[in-house]
Amino acid sequence: MGARVKVACVGGGPAGLYFSILMKRQDPSHDITVHERNPAGSTYGWGVTYWSALLERLRAGDPESARAIAEHSVSWHQGVARVGDFTTVQPGDEGFGIGRRTMLGLLTERARALGVRVVFEDEVGEPPPADLVVAGDGVNSVLRDRHQDHFGTEVTAGRNVYAWLGTTKVFPSFTFAFVPTEHGWIWAYGYPFDAGRSTCVVECSPATWRGLGLDRADEAEGLNTLEKLFADVLDGHGLIGREQRDGTAQWLTFRTVTNRAWYRDNLVLLGDAAHTTHYSIGAGTTLALEDAMALAAALRGSPELRPALARYERERRSALLSAQSAARYSAEWYENLPRYMRLPPERMFALLGQRHSPLLPHVPPGLYYRLDRAAGRLESARRFKRWLGPRVARTLHARSRPR
Repeated sequence: MGARVKVACVGGGPAGLYFSILMKRQDPSHDITVHERNPAGSTYGWGVTYWSALLERLRAGDPESARAIAEHSVSWHQGVARVGDFTTVQPGDEGFGIGRRTMLGLLTERARALGVRVVFEDEVGEPPPADLVVAGDGVNSVLRDRHQDHFGTEVTAGRNVYAWLGTTKVFPSFTFAFVPTEHGWIWAYGYPFDAGRSTCVVECSPATWRGLGLDRADEAEGLNTLEKLFADVLDGHGLIGREQRDGTAQWLTFRTVTNRAWYRDNLVLLGDAAHTTHYSIGAGTTLALEDAMALAAALRGSPELRPALARYERERRSALLSAQSAARYSAEWYENLPRYMRLPPERMFALLGQRHSPLLPHVPPGLYYRLDRAAGRLESARRFKRWLGPRVARTLHARSRPR
């Protein structure tokens, strides 16, 4: 889109803000407004994760915001798993954490410096008058739900329950902690996002949640219970909730959102409004930012809106297939956790790293571990595993389709 256009971004999350930055860099004459319903500085969550590949793409898109994000991030190079009293460490790719509030503040500042209007406490129920309306208003998108039949929105709830918490315990690495209780396993994912705090996501089955009384506890009681269960991991530090006004605990089930279509006329979906992937693969923010990059690139390369939006939808659908498959199998791995906790801890952790595999749910865990070890030593076995995995996945998917 070469001519000056008026753009309304509904939702001031990372995707909407970064899209506005990219569009302004492409053409400073574009008239862009970001409408955010919440007050400035208020956001859910604690920290978000990303990996070095995203940072390189951010540098290519806008070096200034990428530099600010990198300067305010912390990093790690390994994963730690604690299973009861046992601890194992595995090296890995460099990962990064940054406070969600910090990231939003940096992107807001950069967008405004480029001439974007960012308006807070601006509830939008109707599409604003604009040449292009970007619905980046999250999993509960109001703009998307106005045309739910057109978009073909489907929401699938996961089985496990989880709480998104913070803590003053600074984990040195991405940490998994699995704690046995008389009601079943409960576990946490912890990762740092600044020099003094970490995110701590706690998850368990509904039966364990009820058995521990967490379904009946208010937030203070629930945090106290969790602090006792994870005392060894937290090293005496407390957990921080989301400060619900009525004092209730914030326990959720993850909702996977998919859409048959991603645009309607001049309205296009972005980020969680278009798709969600289970938090256990740590890709939500990355995928949302990549949506913003793809949409801006599609608009830059097309003089007409409709072909640009079609190209964006096509490219992102294709790019998301791998991540959506990984997220689905990752969520199922945790939903079937007792199947893997019978293994020695070091083997369980090895299969934790393999939880994205479509083969794993259909092969006995002990046998899969041995096959995976053998495949790591033999190139021919590695090639066979790569060949077999997608074919098993397609066969299982076909069998599960309604006839």
